[in-house]
Amino acid sequence: MGPRNPQKESTVTNPLKTAGRTRPVDLSAASSALWLAATVFLALLALYFVGIDQGAVSLFGNDSHVHEFVHDARHLLGFPCH
Repeated sequence: MGPRNPQKESTVTNPLKTAGRTRPVDLSAASSALWLAATVFLALLALYFVGIDQGAVSLFGNDSHVHEFVHDARHLLGFPCH
């Protein structure tokens, strides 16, 4: 066995050996703007269905399935619905 030499032993992987298996992350302004726009759209869509979709402003007319599906979430978030 012999004496251990901590300088020669390494449990950390070499970044040069793993570079071929990973892809760089695209952090361009266009990509960031696209992700931001998609996130804002989905957040506003969720806000509409939870907080606003009822009665006269419903996208689905007199159908109340969406209203009943998010009914408890609406009260939990403080939106009145009755």
